[in-house]
Amino acid sequence: MKYYIISGEASGDLHGSNLMKALFEKDPNAEIRFWGGDLMQQVGGTLVKHYRELAFMGFAEVVMNLRTIFKNIKFCKEDILNFKPAILILIDYPGFNMRIAEFAKKEGIKVHYYISPQIWAWKENRIKKIKRDVDEMSVILPFEKDFYEKKHNFPVHFVGHPLIDAISNRKQVDEATFKKENHLSNKPIIALLPGSRKQEIKKMLSIMLKMADKFKTYQFVIAGAPSQDFSFYKQFMNKENVKFISNKTYDLLSISFAAIVTSGTATLETALFKVPEIVCYKTSWISYQIGKRLVDLKYISLVNLIMDKEVVKELIQNEFNEKNLAQELHKILDNTHRNRMFLNYFDLEKKLGGKGASKKVASLLVK
Repeated sequence: MKYYIISGEASGDLHGSNLMKALFEKDPNAEIRFWGGDLMQQVGGTLVKHYRELAFMGFAEVVMNLRTIFKNIKFCKEDILNFKPAILILIDYPGFNMRIAEFAKKEGIKVHYYISPQIWAWKENRIKKIKRDVDEMSVILPFEKDFYEKKHNFPVHFVGHPLIDAISNRKQVDEATFKKENHLSNKPIIALLPGSRKQEIKKMLSIMLKMADKFKTYQFVIAGAPSQDFSFYKQFMNKENVKFISNKTYDLLSISFAAIVTSGTATLETALFKVPEIVCYKTSWISYQIGKRLVDLKYISLVNLIMDKEVVKELIQNEFNEKNLAQELHKILDNTHRNRMFLNYFDLEKKLGGKGASKKVASLLVK
């Protein structure tokens, strides 16, 4: 059977790659054409466009790149028609994917949305288009099932969170070997996860790195995103106890003592590795002002949203500064605070529904 998958971000590339593995197991004759990244490409199939060409962050940045976005949408529609898939699988990335869903539905192509757009946070009126254009949806957050079924009368499949599989199935890392191979000292590690896009890395990393002079008994290790070259990070590498490791975030988190993380999927990944963290986010002034008026949420991190309470500290926009970050970092290095966070992390994992998300979705697709 022919499958066409569209993922426009690094997290979608991870979930898309695990879904593709499960699809090839369930359907050995599967033909898969996809938009994604390196992880999906390693599984097989045909890469149409890399998410590096699609990643625009914030309202202002999207407006500035509208011509490119519309060009990509036109190309995608033509490519789908030429490939003639039996089913279209959309992974998050709603601004782009909702337009493609509408097109596919009109062309008589089955549409399965895997990983719901976050319409529970903003643009709830998108539910009308989802009901009209999406044949089936698989959701990965426990509260999403109630949101769709009880509030909007739209049946969905809760399949559990694919990160649980991605993390539990990975090979264990020997700390001593990892430190030696990556030229790290024996000091405890504070991981810095500044995001994957250049705009956010520039905003986040300069403040994160100010902690290196204040916590000299620790070493700070930047987790380089696969979408960026080391040459980009070099401008920030001017402190003695700061190291850089590219494309090994899971290995790094598995041996980290604490982490400072840009809001996004990485906040949940860090929690599932049981690493105490501070969640940070800063964008352009105009993007923040627009977002603040559109998004109606108590929290921005997935950890706090799922638990419906403050498990991890969130430093947003002006609150994300050197003084506040140092104060919160002292807290998550303290044993009492850490133990409380660990207990919440274990409850979080239970809420996420256990293993097997990718296989469940693959079964639904083949069926």
